[in-house]
Amino acid sequence: MKLFVDTADVDEVRRAARLGVVSGVTTNPSLAAQAGVSGMEGYRAAVAEIASIVDGPISIEVVSEDVEGMITEGKEYATWAPTPWVKLPSTAAGFEAMKALSDEGIEINQTLCFSVNQALLGAQAGAAAVSPFVGRVDDTGQRGMDLVEEIVSIYRNYGIRTQVLAASIRHPLHCVEAARAGAHIATVPCAVLEQMVKHPLTTVGVERFRQDWQRASGS
Repeated sequence: MKLFVDTADVDEVRRAARLGVVSGVTTNPSLAAQAGVSGMEGYRAAVAEIASIVDGPISIEVVSEDVEGMITEGKEYATWAPTPWVKLPSTAAGFEAMKALSDEGIEINQTLCFSVNQALLGAQAGAAAVSPFVGRVDDTGQRGMDLVEEIVSIYRNYGIRTQVLAASIRHPLHCVEAARAGAHIATVPCAVLEQMVKHPLTTVGVERFRQDWQRASGS
């Protein structure tokens, strides 16, 4: 399972990239606003800088709600990075725009997916990846990872090549569960990625090795 970092903050991308484990980045308008990105030109500049740090897909989300607007935005976003993924929502307009853009060779990340039916439609419309929102499904009292498992299973049954990208990841256990479910990708906040590094026994072990070496070397 590949790991993407879910942020539009360039400093967070740099921190995550230094670990050497990040294969891509997902952004959206909310993350851009949280990172202090201002306006379309600011968003474009942030995406360009992110693409210079991470050699992999950079997801850029449309804000239009109509088909024509989504297509226009998608074509523009496809010029922003070497490997752009245009994020389109799981709506009727979104599926129509997915088909139009994917037919032109533009890679699509189907976002805001909350059902298997939506995932099936996105695959038929040509999405390169579908993003079930695990944490938000959990918030409704359902188990979000069940959705990931179902989509992965059905895609395998029919040899569907659309990748399953577990999104709305809230904690490190979500990453473990996504890997067990067979997700191709998990996109995680930088804070969660940093939590994945840590284990108390590793900290204790490093300190013990240091102390043992000091004693052995007489320092």
